[in-house]
Amino acid sequence: MLDAIIIGGGHNGLVCANYLAMAGKNVRILERRNVVGGAAVTEEFHPGFRNSVAAYTVSLLNPKVIDDLQLHQNGLKIVHRKVNNLWPHDDNDFLAFVVGSDNLKAEIARFSKTDADALDRYFRDTGMVADIIRDFLLETPPNVGGGIRDIFKAAKFGNRLRKLPIEDERIVLDIFTKSVSDFLDLYFENEYVKGAFAFDGIVGNYADTQTPGSAYVLMHHAFGEVNGEKGVWGHAIGGMGAITQAMAKSAMAKGVEIETNAAVKKVLVRDGQAYGVLLENGETLEAKVIVSNLNPSLLYNQLVDAEQLPEDFARRMKHYKNGSGTFRINVALSELPKFTCLAQQERASADHLTGGIIVGATCDYIDQAYRDSKQHGWSKAPIVEMLIPSTLDDTLAPEGQHVASLFCQQFDPDIDWDTHRETAADLIIEQVEKFAPGFKQSVLGRQVLSPLDLERVFGLTKGDIMHGNMSLDQMFSSRPLLGHGNYRSPIKGLYMCGAGTHPGGGVTGAPGHNAAREIIRDN
Repeated sequence: MLDAIIIGGGHNGLVCANYLAMAGKNVRILERRNVVGGAAVTEEFHPGFRNSVAAYTVSLLNPKVIDDLQLHQNGLKIVHRKVNNLWPHDDNDFLAFVVGSDNLKAEIARFSKTDADALDRYFRDTGMVADIIRDFLLETPPNVGGGIRDIFKAAKFGNRLRKLPIEDERIVLDIFTKSVSDFLDLYFENEYVKGAFAFDGIVGNYADTQTPGSAYVLMHHAFGEVNGEKGVWGHAIGGMGAITQAMAKSAMAKGVEIETNAAVKKVLVRDGQAYGVLLENGETLEAKVIVSNLNPSLLYNQLVDAEQLPEDFARRMKHYKNGSGTFRINVALSELPKFTCLAQQERASADHLTGGIIVGATCDYIDQAYRDSKQHGWSKAPIVEMLIPSTLDDTLAPEGQHVASLFCQQFDPDIDWDTHRETAADLIIEQVEKFAPGFKQSVLGRQVLSPLDLERVFGLTKGDIMHGNMSLDQMFSSRPLLGHGNYRSPIKGLYMCGAGTHPGGGVTGAPGHNAAREIIRDN
């Protein structure tokens, strides 16, 4: 009999499998699609053009996971963006988050000397909170009702906070409770500066900048690092699939079996104990433990019979919050986009095209996009983040041509996307055209993924890239639900290792790492 079956071959499932195999466990991964990697995959979407078709950038992947799985030795190479992000403005100027603190201060000083002077305080404060979060990324949260071990865990976390000066405690409270707009008001005054920082507060978060708790979403995107350097963004050569292929290679070298085209229909439970899975093809497989890398909504509302779950747990999981308002387009391009702001500003260089280029320069723009989506289903002027990875990686497109991803926010996940998909996609292309004339003409082909498509293809419920809202009631010990924040389900032998557990979404590998530790402890 297998020691463990892992449902879903996304990156956290691969990480969990690696650690279980290191502990001598006999592990099989079952993946519904024909390729492992979940949302972190590289695929050809137009003849000759490849891209990271869902997850698209590197920063949050945990350094311990990289080292333990020997991902670099298994083929992973990560390069830095030469500019982190750029926001075109309607007046043909732009604000860029350039690399280097002195360079960034000079850039921001063009818009506000006061805001440039506030940067050191902002980065000190957010860096302090990021360091606290990093300390707990690879920790299992204290679980309500978990006994003496969890009491000590809670005390450890509380002691860390109690040692902070009172103003630092206030900042931690700000991060976890305030809206991103209110939090940024503590530091900045210029609308373009605030808008640029606010963007990370709504990425994967179907909310506006006024929504309480959105400051934490900004923070969640800030604790990453690339090649040992904090606060920068990178690109995996070969796309995000290079990460998961390296993880798969590492796992198979340890004896992990990976089975694709193996969709699981049901988790089998007998006398309160999970003992196997039923596949869509009718095959039954048994194992000592079953580990789910799926969104908790999929696991508990589709793969587990309701009568196997405690009534209150089942009731609450039916209302687990999903929906990140995300719409994704991958485009094959005959040439690089020609952004008017870059052509008209002397400080612009080719390096600016290596970063994320974000249409949505102010909090007002972001908030209007959200209001539009709530009223009409999608924004009349959508938020678009363009990334052109072929500026850093010539393996993705034919020579002289390029690929770009358009990662777009604030599209209502609950409308009929089969009817409206192409209309919304056309609107997104037109919005980019306003800032980069000729872009529409340069598109040779496109792959359109509405929230519904992201659910169908990648299992991202309601298009939720985080496997559930990153709100205060679905974080830390409450992810996915208070009393089950320790990667264990109410069913003995059934565990969770996906982004619906602590510390949440992003390509981190942390949930898989942490879940494996708890499974090994129990078994």
